[in-house]
Amino acid sequence: MNELQSRMRAFIDETVIPAESVLLAGGPAAEAAMAQLQGTAQRDGLWALGHPAEIGGGGLPFMEYVLVNEIIGRSYFGQLATGTSTTQDSIMLQLFGTAAQRERWLDPMVAGRVLPCVAMTEPDVAGSDPTQIRSHASLDGDEWVVNAHKWFTTGASRAGFTTVFARTEPAGVDAHRALSAILVPMDTPGLKIDRVLQTMGTTLGDHCEISLTDVRVPVDSLVGARGDGFVVAQRRLGPGRIFHCMRWLGQAQRAFELMCDRAKSRFAHGSYLAEKGEIQRYIAESAAEIQAARLMTLDAARAYDLDGRAAVEISLIKFWGARMLHNVIDRAIQVHGALGLTEDTPLDLMYREARYARIYDGPDEVHRMVVARRILADQGKAPWNRSEEPSR
Repeated sequence: MNELQSRMRAFIDETVIPAESVLLAGGPAAEAAMAQLQGTAQRDGLWALGHPAEIGGGGLPFMEYVLVNEIIGRSYFGQLATGTSTTQDSIMLQLFGTAAQRERWLDPMVAGRVLPCVAMTEPDVAGSDPTQIRSHASLDGDEWVVNAHKWFTTGASRAGFTTVFARTEPAGVDAHRALSAILVPMDTPGLKIDRVLQTMGTTLGDHCEISLTDVRVPVDSLVGARGDGFVVAQRRLGPGRIFHCMRWLGQAQRAFELMCDRAKSRFAHGSYLAEKGEIQRYIAESAAEIQAARLMTLDAARAYDLDGRAAVEISLIKFWGARMLHNVIDRAIQVHGALGLTEDTPLDLMYREARYARIYDGPDEVHRMVVARRILADQGKAPWNRSEEPSR
């Protein structure tokens, strides 16, 4: 494992990060550069490491894959370059997809020939409460007819298919049993990409607003059982949140390194910044926050690996890790002074992307609420009270 981590670190730092300026510029040159990076990752055994070996992945166990994500996260482009951006959707199809769905989509997805996207969030209802989803689908003979208005469907303009979460059950059904996940190829008539959202000065996330008008797909397009959409979503999001938090650690560590280098090289008011007490406080607090978040995230991964039931631990790291990420990058910008506000360092992009972390995959407020409610209902659910033995 140490050897793999070393090779991944070398690939990210020496190959991916130097290509970031070309990738950020977009266009044909960026596409060619990304294709070259992906080819290198595939050649060097760094491709799709979290996917099962039998479908062309690296076959890494969960905990080992978690650790690799820490390194991949050092670059915003690390996921695409290493074929790990599709892991959550691969997990979803492995757990809930039919044999036909896996054959059509999973193999080419792992190979990097097809990208997925997920259509869950809607502009007119709170994205943090999927029970309010208004999109609906109804059966007409042997087809589902889907009508939906979604946004923040990340990667939709490049994807081969989307998984639409829509209401399929009648009024009166338990809200957590009213949704289904429906797989829809992106070229299906009636599916339209309305726009790519302009967000925080960057469109790197390719966050799209889409509409589906009387879209028809076969009856066997459900991912999981009818009414199990909420279950499918949570099983997809759970490990994904852990992967996010590990990648945030990679970003924070890179910002920390930039902060330390700047503090040791910048001379002002009679001494180097590194010799000033306030800057030393920034560095010490950042080191403590990174290490605390890292240990919490690894604990959440360990708990999830035991029995897949780590709701409290995952919610803890989701809001704590997002706060840590913002704090460390913010301090790094402060130490860089005016330079930190320019595009001459990666900090401006890192800062904007860090702000997303407090919202996507559940806003901070919801995750704090989850932690408080679960522990108030049963103090045994506090992480330090958790049994080390799997419950299954």
